[in-house]
Amino acid sequence: MATITIPTALRQYSAGQSQVELEAGTVGALLRGLVETYPDLGRHLFNEQGKLRNFVNVYVGDEDIRYLEGEATELQSSDTVSIIPAIAGGKS
Repeated sequence: MATITIPTALRQYSAGQSQVELEAGTVGALLRGLVETYPDLGRHLFNEQGKLRNFVNVYVGDEDIRYLEGEATELQSSDTVSIIPAIAGGKS
């Protein structure tokens, strides 16, 4: 069972949960399982075409899935997956 950590900004869509454990073989399956459990998270993670939004960064351990196999990245039962939304803004 893999653990997925949910950032503070998205916890209002996951019933306040900071971590969820789910059975999944890949990062994509884990994220879709998360959205099945907490449907309101879906629009914040995926675009209308079902692709992971550009500003959502996903890590397996310390590795960005963009540099691994993307959503096809395989998971081990001890893996921790982190959702890290990109932060932008500030004064120039």
